[in-house]
Amino acid sequence: MTATTTAPPTTPRRTGKTVSLSARRRRTAAVAWLFVTPFVVTFGIFGLIPLISSFGMSFTDMHARDIRSPFAVNFVGLENFVTVLTNTSFLKALRNTLLFVAVGVPLSLFLSLVLAVLLNSLGKRAAAFFRVGYYTPVVTTIVAVAIVWRIMYQNTGVINTMLGWVGIDGPHWLSDTRTALFALTVMAVWRSLGSTMVIFLAGLQGIPQEVKEAASVDGANPVQSFFRITIPIMMPTILLNAILTTTGFMQFFDEPFVMTNGGPLESTTSIALQVYNQFKYGNYAVGSAGAYVLFVLIGIFAIIQFRFFRQRT
Repeated sequence: MTATTTAPPTTPRRTGKTVSLSARRRRTAAVAWLFVTPFVVTFGIFGLIPLISSFGMSFTDMHARDIRSPFAVNFVGLENFVTVLTNTSFLKALRNTLLFVAVGVPLSLFLSLVLAVLLNSLGKRAAAFFRVGYYTPVVTTIVAVAIVWRIMYQNTGVINTMLGWVGIDGPHWLSDTRTALFALTVMAVWRSLGSTMVIFLAGLQGIPQEVKEAASVDGANPVQSFFRITIPIMMPTILLNAILTTTGFMQFFDEPFVMTNGGPLESTTSIALQVYNQFKYGNYAVGSAGAYVLFVLIGIFAIIQFRFFRQRT
């Protein structure tokens, strides 16, 4: 017998060029940067550079008259911040903004959560119809919304007319210092319901059905299931909405600018509107300092909310 030898298996030769993993990653990164570059350039020119410039400007005595002679600007340290925090008009704006946030944010979160729960219990077609209806004010221009609400708030508007039906003499909503800020708060809450409701609705639809069924089997009624199961699971969503709503309400500007111009007697002037007025009058340094005071306040509110909701998750 003759021994037969078997040849070792040969590896098939690969054809074409082999692309290494690092080359693929570099190519993916290049494509990603290609899509991101327009935003980065736009943000750098219109966002980052003005942000840094205004921060440096807040420590100088920069005024509109100094634009043609920027080297005449002097460094004044924290003088502008002291001016802002001791200015009567700014303190009124701070009080108005805090009151607006204290009333508007809880009201907006509560109403939007109620609407989200109601829409979540409807069928898909009905929920889609009402969701579009409630979200429409969010995408509607503020000028159009302001004109409609200003007509509604007039003495002969629909609101006072309806109050007259039940024997109530409606106030001068936008010209009375006691009601002007409240009237703008109602309008702002109405405008913000759509965006917060959509986020709440997404959170509710993300709760597993098995969890609800398990609670029902254990004997929990709908109210107990909502407060002991739904709300704890929804805490991250509530935190997100709280921060977004608070940040938006702290920058309260559109409503008083369009409808009351901060009046009557500065009763609706917000910090953002006060900062805008400082820039309008040429006080660039003081306006920049006021903007950074607002930035710090927003950061403080965000930290407080993070700690408050984290203890309940």
